[in-house]
Amino acid sequence: MRPRLSPTGRQRADSPPRKILLLRLRRLGDIVLTTPAVTLLKRAFPAASLTYLVEEPFRRLVEGNPHLDRVLAVPAKQPAAGLLRLIGSLRRERFDAVVDFHGGPRASWITLLGGAKLKIGYAIPGKGFLYDVRVPRTGPGGPVHSVVNHANLVEALIRVHSRPTDASAVPPLLLPEPTQAEKDRVSELLKEQYAASHSSAEISRGPRARESDPHARPGAPALVVLHIGAGNRFRDWGEENLAALLSLFGRDPRVRVALIGSAGDRDRESRLAAGAPGTALSFSGRLNLIEVRELIRRAALFAGPDSGPMHIAASTPVPIVAWFGPTLPAHFAPWRPDGGRTVILERGLACRPCDQRACLTSDYRCLRDITPEAVTEACRPFLV
Repeated sequence: MRPRLSPTGRQRADSPPRKILLLRLRRLGDIVLTTPAVTLLKRAFPAASLTYLVEEPFRRLVEGNPHLDRVLAVPAKQPAAGLLRLIGSLRRERFDAVVDFHGGPRASWITLLGGAKLKIGYAIPGKGFLYDVRVPRTGPGGPVHSVVNHANLVEALIRVHSRPTDASAVPPLLLPEPTQAEKDRVSELLKEQYAASHSSAEISRGPRARESDPHARPGAPALVVLHIGAGNRFRDWGEENLAALLSLFGRDPRVRVALIGSAGDRDRESRLAAGAPGTALSFSGRLNLIEVRELIRRAALFAGPDSGPMHIAASTPVPIVAWFGPTLPAHFAPWRPDGGRTVILERGLACRPCDQRACLTSDYRCLRDITPEAVTEACRPFLV
């Protein structure tokens, strides 16, 4: 049974909404975690038109979602004039309701001035007055998962219109299916990278390597997708740990590791790949977000920190080994209500969770003291 958090504020029980605006500006993982709420909303109001407002870099995460009728994408950095034009266009749309999944400054202005008849949002100090219905983010029993928080916002809207709800059932994550072109691109890059990996293995192991290399025999090796980036330094496991993990994976000739990250992670990827010839495959900055999901879907395992790619992985059946530092799994664990193999590594330090502004110990030990050996041990059962 998920926690039902009681909404407060001015509630209006009009006719069922015809047009609903959904707001989630930033970031990758946060957007993925709203998708169960979108499913709940469409179930409750199947005739309503749902518009999702997102920042341009993350458009592909929701474009193609079967429950959305339209996606509006805005620049990640929007000047005041552009924001005012956006607000003006939204006012002309005459939305019946807006659900603000974000609560950030720009989302707050859009919610306040966008002209929707009913405004639903979180009971954020200093911003609660913006909303007709406010929902707390924390419950009496402690932390509430982000997916559940978003579902509670939708449930508040459903209650306003006296629709029946199932408080115990929050759906799984739902990301758009890849196009054929996206599937083909992943296939081509895998083929290219496996070929490069084979050549690297021969160079590093000498002329007799071909006889023992797994690519010389039928059957592909197990593929591990490893996220080498991080949203900030507080969630960065560290290049030294990543290099050690690749070295441990490299002891098993049956394993290849696909390195994923943003274009900004390419220098780190190059150094890691150079230190793990024959093991590391390079994908950072080469795939869109749905192609990342397709790569993970074809893998034996996803490994990485609490991050957007981890949440993308949670939308697939692929096992996950994730390490958490300043954040708590109670808030952000991979969401898999239908079951799924997930292992979470964390350290029980008194300073967790933190606001990710200053590390009290200055060494990010909550994350970086999770050893490569511990990660390898957690991964091993999924690679036999």
